[in-house]
Amino acid sequence: MSGRRSRFEIYVDILNEIMDGVDKPTKIMYGANLSYKPLKEILHSMLDQGLITENAGSSKDKRTKFTYELTTKGVNVVRYYSKAKNLIEINNPKDLD
Repeated sequence: MSGRRSRFEIYVDILNEIMDGVDKPTKIMYGANLSYKPLKEILHSMLDQGLITENAGSSKDKRTKFTYELTTKGVNVVRYYSKAKNLIEINNPKDLD
């Protein structure tokens, strides 16, 4: 079992959820395994950085005010992270003994 996720890993998890087609805040929250308050703060930060865009919710679903979608910059972050992760071979710390 791994330790706590870094803030960067949480950002990437959220970006991956949105890239996989999850666009509503509650679904993103469950998929990224976060509570609502940190999710709101991170989504706001991502909006400020231009990683995601916020769209008005659909007229048929009155409960969802906003949906989210990745920008080109957000897609690039996910791709670069995936490439870097695949290039690095991480050994189990128990194997180092």
